[in-house]
Amino acid sequence: MDICIVGAGHVGLVTGACFAELGNQVVCVDNDSAKIAGLKKSIMPFYEPGLKEMVVKNAKEKRLSFTTSLKGAVKKSLIIFIAVGTPPKENGEADLTDIERVAQNIARFIPSYRLIVEKSTVPVETGRWVEHTIRVNIRGRKKFDVASNPEFLREGAGIEDFMRPDRIVLGVKSKRARDILTELYKPLQAPIIITDIKSAELIKHASNSFLATKISFINAIANICESVGADVAKVAEGLGTDRRIGNKFLNAGCGYGGFCFPKDIEAFIRIAEKKGYDFQLLKAVKEINESQKSLMLKKIEDALWNLKDKTIGVLGLSFKPGTDDLRFAPSIDIIRKLQLEGANICAFDPQAMKGARSIFKDIKFCNDVYEAARGADCLLVLTEWNEFKEIDFKKIKKLLKQPVIIDGRNIYDPEKMKKMRFRYFAVGRS
Repeated sequence: MDICIVGAGHVGLVTGACFAELGNQVVCVDNDSAKIAGLKKSIMPFYEPGLKEMVVKNAKEKRLSFTTSLKGAVKKSLIIFIAVGTPPKENGEADLTDIERVAQNIARFIPSYRLIVEKSTVPVETGRWVEHTIRVNIRGRKKFDVASNPEFLREGAGIEDFMRPDRIVLGVKSKRARDILTELYKPLQAPIIITDIKSAELIKHASNSFLATKISFINAIANICESVGADVAKVAEGLGTDRRIGNKFLNAGCGYGGFCFPKDIEAFIRIAEKKGYDFQLLKAVKEINESQKSLMLKKIEDALWNLKDKTIGVLGLSFKPGTDDLRFAPSIDIIRKLQLEGANICAFDPQAMKGARSIFKDIKFCNDVYEAARGADCLLVLTEWNEFKEIDFKKIKKLLKQPVIIDGRNIYDPEKMKKMRFRYFAVGRS
């Protein structure tokens, strides 16, 4: 099929590359001319495992192209996916300005029937507004459909999630839209949930909110574990083996981050408020997540006493492994809190160093784990990169000023740390 993807961010670019991999003709459109110029030279705007190779392959085979011209892309594409950003406003609501602008422009360029699909995470009832916007801006009596096809792509595993999805959600109003989208996704051989547009929009926010709730729940349990001397890892194992609960998203730590969970939780709270419902559960989820960052600071103070003029070696800056994304990363708030206390920061991340340099002005960026540990009063783990699990602890111990490790992701075994004579502080483990 001929497909247009509007927006070459994480969702749009991964979606476009994967659709091309399935044999479709895909053009990715973005108004950022520098980004498009870079993509034409195989320069990725962000890090995602396997993406560059897929983009290069499909661009070479003429199935994937990039442009700043929405008009040309709309004219030659049957399906138009809207995958532009929906950043939060100051009050937490999703800013849908770009969605509206794209809908207006699509309407002006439609030559004949087109299927316009919401791919961005949007509040419920956005589909109705997209349809209205196109209807009032379209020229002539051209037919079109609007559908919702929410994405469930994890950063760091986007290609895997697209090519082997748990489910595909299609919110449609017409048989024509349903048939086109089911045919498009047929090669993936995944379960397809067909529903109305509003339900599809809600599924995305509900999914992310539930996963965030699991994280905040296990973090709350971790705090109880610390107060009574229990092990949150064993508690999580006991919970996760229950088939009704499952073992995913039950890792205690310094809190969730990234662009999706914090933004979607806040947006869902505002959506509910507009409809007259006080979503107290999600407010508690958000509050618990914020408190985890302060608890990390307290752990460091418990280990080092005064923080002024102490040097903290930080391992991990991105909000999760497998990505260079720093948006809403716990590391940002934690490092800033440490700096307010007068601490000096030496940091290393395998992928996020470039982005971190534009955020932090007064920290030392290191070339590897060992440079971050050299002369530090403690080592603080904030992202669970695999290479952090395989470091030489004998070397680390010699480099540190004192053998203290604050593990904000529970990636090390407390017993092994004690045997190596580290003072080891984890989350919900003693």
